[in-house]
Amino acid sequence: MEYGILGLLVLIADVYAIINIFSSRVSVGAKLLWTLLVLILPVLGFIIWFFAGPRGNAAAA
Repeated sequence: MEYGILGLLVLIADVYAIINIFSSRVSVGAKLLWTLLVLILPVLGFIIWFFAGPRGNAAAA
């Protein structure tokens, strides 16, 4: 049961990251790379995105 809840939390975090990636003002290529990172490495990709990824609408182009 714990693994199911943990998996759900990872899924929610990754969906949140992908939504924020696509709402940022970075180039399409950067969006694609960040999305692939989050999809291929769900936990590590989310952590890297959280600290180094593009920020929502406040991001510089």
